[in-house]
This record gives sequence, C-alpha cells and structure tokens, in this order.
Amino acid sequence: MSQIQSSEPAPLDKLRHSCAHVMAQAVQELFSGTKITIGPAIENGFYYDFDSPHRFSVDDLAKIEKRMLEIVKGNHEFKRFELTKEESRTYWAQRQEPYKVEILEGLEGPVVSHYTHDTFTDLCRGGHSENTRDIRHFKLLSVAGAYWRGDEKNSMLQRIYGTAWFSKAELDAYLTQLEEAKKRDHRKLGQELDLFSIQDEAGPGLIFWHPKGGLVRKIMEDWLRAELLRRGYHLVFTPHVMQLKLWETSGHTGFYAENMFSPIEIEKTKYQLKPMNCPGHILIYKSALRSYRELPLRLAELGTVYRYEKSGVVHGLLRVRGFTQDDAHIFCRPDQIESEAAACIDFAKAALKKFGFEKFKVELSTWDPLTPKNYAGAAQDWARAEGALVNTLNRLGIPFVRMVGEAAFYGPKIDVKLVDAIGRAWQLTTVQFDFNLPQRFGLEYVGADGQRQQPLMVHRALWGSIERFFGILIEHYAGAFPFWLAPVQMKILTINSELASYAQEAAHSLKERGLRVEVNDGADTLGAKIRNATLQKVPVLAVVGKREKEALSLALRLRGGQDLGAIKNSEIPAKLQELLGSDWN
Repeated sequence: MSQIQSSEPAPLDKLRHSCAHVMAQAVQELFSGTKITIGPAIENGFYYDFDSPHRFSVDDLAKIEKRMLEIVKGNHEFKRFELTKEESRTYWAQRQEPYKVEILEGLEGPVVSHYTHDTFTDLCRGGHSENTRDIRHFKLLSVAGAYWRGDEKNSMLQRIYGTAWFSKAELDAYLTQLEEAKKRDHRKLGQELDLFSIQDEAGPGLIFWHPKGGLVRKIMEDWLRAELLRRGYHLVFTPHVMQLKLWETSGHTGFYAENMFSPIEIEKTKYQLKPMNCPGHILIYKSALRSYRELPLRLAELGTVYRYEKSGVVHGLLRVRGFTQDDAHIFCRPDQIESEAAACIDFAKAALKKFGFEKFKVELSTWDPLTPKNYAGAAQDWARAEGALVNTLNRLGIPFVRMVGEAAFYGPKIDVKLVDAIGRAWQLTTVQFDFNLPQRFGLEYVGADGQRQQPLMVHRALWGSIERFFGILIEHYAGAFPFWLAPVQMKILTINSELASYAQEAAHSLKERGLRVEVNDGADTLGAKIRNATLQKVPVLAVVGKREKEALSLALRLRGGQDLGAIKNSEIPAKLQELLGSDWN
C-alpha cells in the first residue's frame, strides 16, 4: 500500500539534475567569472544558483538554452569519480570555486563523489542520466535572487529555474499549466477583486482582509465551526502571547527557535508571540484532572500564530508571518488513537469536497533514525506512533508515500495534498502524532483502574491556515467562486437612473431572503456595468429596465452566459436554488 522514499533518485529527478549540470556548464561558458554553488532537482523542475558578475535577465535564458541544446547533442556520458576530501579541496581551490570548497567542509567521510560530462565537473552525490542525449525536452523559466545557504547574512546569488520532462507532450502540458497558473495568481486576483492586501507600512507577510475577502473568510469559518461542533469538538480561544518559559517547556525554543519572533520583555519577564496553538490547548487540558471517560477530548481553535519567515520567501497568502490556523488537538487513550486519526482523515475529505476538491494525495512523514538528535522521544515511541498512522491509512485503503526524515521534531504525521483545477498539488491537511508534549507537560488522566496514565495527543489542521487555503481557493476557482461562497452573489444593473429606486427595493427584498446583492445604478452605460460585473466574476447579473419594473421582476443572466430571462422577484431564490444545485449552499 505504501511506497518508500528511496535514497536513489527517481528517473525524472535524475534527468532534471543532469539538466541542471548542463545549464551550469552553459552559464559558465557564456558568462566568464561565474562561480557555481548547488543545482538540485525540485518538484516539476530544477534550479542552479550562481555567483556571477553578470546580472542575468530573461533575455539571457534563450542564449543559455541554445548553448544547452548544443551540449546535449554532443552525446556526452555522465561519469562518476571519487576523490579524497583533500584532493577535492585542492581541485576546487585551483579552479577558484569557493562555494565548492565550503560545501566540502560539511561533508562526512574521507571520500567524496563527483560527476563529469563534456568539459564540466561538479561536486555531486548523483544520480544522473546516462548520457546528455537523454535531455531533450526542457525549458528555462525564470531568474530569481537567493541567499547562499538560505541565510540573508550570506552572499546574494542568482537562481535560474528550469523544467525538464521525458516527452514533448509532458513539457507542453506543464508549460500550459504554468500559463494558466499566471492567470490564476491569487496575488493578482486578490487585488483585482478587492479581497486582501499586504501593506508596506505594516511589513511583509502580514495580511489585511478587505470587506469582500473578509466575508468569504466568515463563510469559510462559519461552515468549519458548525462542522467542528457536529463532530464533537469543543471551541476554545487562547492568548496570542504567553510567557517564554512555556515554549521552553514545549521544546520550541530548542527545536523551532529560528521560526519564532524575538521574545518581548514585560515587567522583567519574557513573553513570546505564539508560533503554534498547542501549548495553549495543553494548558486548558491541564486545568482539571481528566478521567478516561472524558477522552477523547477534542479542542479546536481558529488561532492566529506568528512565525518568522525571511522577507525573501514570503509569498502572498501562501507563505506569511501572521496567519490563522484551523487548529485542533485531540487528547485520547492509546486504544482510541487509530479511530481518532481515521476520523481526522474523514473530516479532511469532507472539508476538501465541500470547497470543490475531489482529488488528493497522501504522504506519511517519519523520522530519520540516522539523525535521532533532530527529534524528541525514543525509538520505540516513534515506532508505535508510526505504526498507528500506517494502520489507519491501510484500514482506510488510502495509498501513501513514506517520506523519511520529513516528520516534525515531536512525532510522525499524515499530510494530505489536494489537487486543484489545473492539476497542481498543494500541502494542506496534517494529522500529527505527538508523544513528546504530553511527556514534557506531565499530562495525565485517571484510567479505569484508578491509576494515573499519560494521554496521547494528535495535532490536526484541515486547511493548514485560513490565509493559505483562501489563496488556494482563489487560484482553484480563478476568482470565480461558487455561488454559495461568492462575496457578491448578484449584481443588479440599471438601464437608467430612473430605475435606481426600484433596483434598491428589489435588492433589499432579496437581501432579506439571504442573498448577497449589490446594485450598480450609476451613470455608466449598461454595457460598461456588465463588463465591470463580469470582471468582478459575480455569479448572477440582474438587469432592470422599464418592463422589469412594471412586472416586479429582474432579467437574470448566470456567469458563463446562460440567459434566464425575466423572473419575478419573489421567485428568484427558489429558481436559483433549482438551477445551481450544490452550488447554492
């Protein structure tokens, strides 16, 4: 049922990594003085980071591609060879490649591997394609800045992104997807539809929800809170800032410090903006001695957290510094853990389906037993927790990929990735096992035998964050939200100013019946009003003329062009509900 993530790269990763090497060769040949750093395969492509006196532009990409095509036609083999670390250090120092010398310092073992093709050699563990002739279908995509080793204190490098595929059809399909993604960019649509903004005066990664975006958020949260209560969760609220010692107890100051804002000192006591909600929920659990009969205890919160993200990596709604998690923590007995994990998966599937997602992929993130220092807990704890999650997925018949070394420091997790309208996978739902925090905080419950025992704990987020999920929704629907989720469901457009009073009366009547309606009774022509409403992606347009006023009706047109003709105002809600079906609510 599961697939193990192997240390041997997949064939497509080999192809892309090989393409990165060919690109690096072309860049160094075309732009003298360029120093090479790293060039890995990534999801859907590859990149290589360069330190170059030349400032790369989009125009340069065509030149680099042309040289790459010449190189691959040479049918050069990718050959592996080994050197001692000292030999390698001498090799790279002679070639004045300081980044390769620095990389060597962090490598273990007396011998390191290199790969060479044509005139190019790189310090590399592999793997690679057999020959450059395998690299036939590729495209360079963009240029971006990147700090060496991701540290803003280091040199700013230039990163060239590309993609490579086994067939022209796959490459063309991916490039088409990229073009469609540009049209759906939530940052662009968020501005055009007046949904949210990021204000320079406030700082990067901090979101301002405008009225329309705020209304969509309310609809999302109302659905979620109702569903939480229906599924036996208790709604809680915890402070945004708590004493630093709480985060020392939880282990976040040791394992998660680089993602936390600096502490705030108040009355000689240090406080911390919360990066997570879990310690607050633990304190609620600890506020009373719990009985085994109270378990599982499911605590849920739409809790705003704050995490330090470098300004260079914040990205619209998808990667921010302040965001609201749809967070829950489930405290349960060992015999309940698998059923609770299964219930979380069921909840996730329901949440995704409600918001228009039918396809998803699942990953199981586990610890890496070769680096135990990066994780809390003993090996037997990890084995027990991992086994429970594997049993849950197997029982539900859900295929999954095991991602070794991708677990959080406190336990393994199930990650659910949704697939959107254009085939992109997005990390979303997390079901996280945690045996660490119950130990650290000394959590207990009184068992059936009267003895005190330690509960197990599950972290569960369905959308990850409200901000991120909203950004994904914008791109999934290209801003054209389904009727039930649209901030403005109907726009009433007048032919002339004499009809303004009737249009406002009709809008008031429909609002009282639960519809979200706006009126455009301005001086623009009807054509201009229709164009504006169409650009705002309003689901239903209603035109008011003299005949509609006399008949107490509106002439309706659905987004997409379906003309419904004149419908009595009193009959509009029922008619729309009949036509829209599941899009109605």
